[in-house]
Amino acid sequence: MFRNLGAYLRALKARGELLAIEEPVSAELEITALADRAFKTGGPALLFKNVREKDFPLVIGLFGTPERTAFALGVRRLEELAERVERLLALAPEPGLRGMVALLPKLKELKGLFPKRVARAPVQEVVQTGEAVDLSRLPVQKCWPKDGGPFITLPQVITKDPETGELNVGMYRMQVVGKNRTLMHWQLHKTGRRHFEKARALGKRLPVAVALGGDPVLTYAATAPLPELPGISEYHLAGFLRGRPVELVRAKTVDLPVPAEAEFVLEGYVDPAEPFELEGPFGDHTGFYTPKDRFPVFHVTALTYRKHAIYPSTIVGVPPMEDAWLIEASERLFLPPAKTVLPELADYHMPPEGVAHNWVNLSIRKRYPGQAFKVAYGLLGLGQMALAKMLVVVDADVPVKPGFAAFLQAVARLDPGRHVVFLKGPLDELDHAPPVATYGGKLILDGTRKLPAEGAVPEPPTPGPVRHPELRRQAAWPGVLALTLNKQRPGQVRSLAREVLAAPAAHGTRVLLVTEDRIDPRKPEPLMWLLLANLDPARDAWLEETAWGAVLVLDGSPKLPEEGARPWPEVAELPPSVWEQVAALLEKYRIGDD
Repeated sequence: MFRNLGAYLRALKARGELLAIEEPVSAELEITALADRAFKTGGPALLFKNVREKDFPLVIGLFGTPERTAFALGVRRLEELAERVERLLALAPEPGLRGMVALLPKLKELKGLFPKRVARAPVQEVVQTGEAVDLSRLPVQKCWPKDGGPFITLPQVITKDPETGELNVGMYRMQVVGKNRTLMHWQLHKTGRRHFEKARALGKRLPVAVALGGDPVLTYAATAPLPELPGISEYHLAGFLRGRPVELVRAKTVDLPVPAEAEFVLEGYVDPAEPFELEGPFGDHTGFYTPKDRFPVFHVTALTYRKHAIYPSTIVGVPPMEDAWLIEASERLFLPPAKTVLPELADYHMPPEGVAHNWVNLSIRKRYPGQAFKVAYGLLGLGQMALAKMLVVVDADVPVKPGFAAFLQAVARLDPGRHVVFLKGPLDELDHAPPVATYGGKLILDGTRKLPAEGAVPEPPTPGPVRHPELRRQAAWPGVLALTLNKQRPGQVRSLAREVLAAPAAHGTRVLLVTEDRIDPRKPEPLMWLLLANLDPARDAWLEETAWGAVLVLDGSPKLPEEGARPWPEVAELPPSVWEQVAALLEKYRIGDD
């Protein structure tokens, strides 16, 4: 494992996975273009040594591939994370002296669990307070053209529960709005938001510290959906993963512990009595801009950092981005605990194009009719899995990744009229599709082999080409027909679906996918990303009756106000002018070359 960010970067360089760029580059859009190309092609992490008009270098892509994420977390492959947790869950010994002796060799799994307090720290080599704090010196990126400003995108936000004192470390984007002020994007379902609400009820300010950098395990831990357990924080998880304690030092101006080996720490407070301010827009991990909304103000009372600090950053947007591999790390890490609650669960996967909550594939060891729905309901009751939008269930011998291959296997084994369930529940606050924020439809597809009580399902044919004046492009797989159109009027997809499914060429279709014509439907990953991002199953999924049975229609087109939609966001993308600005660097450093 790595003591700090510098040690990790040296290790990446030795592996040929760190590319240093000497030329001046702007933190406004230009770094986004270079990083986006690197992420989309499995390229190296990028170290920008000369960020225009800034005082510090910037590194991006610390988790840019699955292999690099595994390396950052101290394993050869992400699947080993599940194996480590399984060993931990097996620690419970049998009673008596024999059990105690059996436990001794396993204690090494826990040797780093508890954080260690230290008196001095590299992150406090330079301390600036009051008016000396100037966040404009940091190379904070403006990631996308319509972003409301520069955003800190890789923070470890540290708070304490004002009532219990329990510590939380979360990752919430922070828009810089002044030399010593940011906005804190605390979403409804996040622990930081709950700490804030408790402070408001008590009429107190909430102390906050924000760490940047350190051992990359710390950055990952801030993203992990750790269940709330008394006395356990993300620092315990990080210590378990790294095999040695996380060293913490007391912040200079707030009573909070901060990682001693971080690159930067921002200290300060949020005052619940202060009016919220407008934050955003922001090109988010959904691939769309999150609209403006009001969030609390974080006042920075101190900025501490290493003498030769490097600012860590990331971008999110149209997948795949590096957040996909952090999500995969979490799914591996929390699979064994999920299995203790749902023993028949064999595996699960959140495909990158599902941007975490939009799509979950799960496989089960099936024994009785309806078991697929039982396990899916159970998974929806586990922590942040409650926000999942579409769950696809397959048998244990079917790989859950790649995502679309598992989806096709499920379609081959389901009759939509009998094996699809529609329900409602909480959704991610960033999901723009439901008419009401944070609440909407969900969809479960039982794609397991059917037992006699569930009715046999024959293999589906591949639909043929269909013709319709409103269609732009189409693609087909066994049982699946995908169409794109230019949405012009309310209800257009419903009428289109009826007319298309009446065509002889569509015979045998089980699932009809319809979305806008900004993607090529022959490419499953962008197809599923755009479809699911624009889908509220309560409004946009239905069963269309045909001559051969029910067809599940998924309307992934943009929704109009007449269809009950909130203001529809734009996709976050760069204009051609930015690509022209970085073309020489892309060519010189061969970023994106096969």
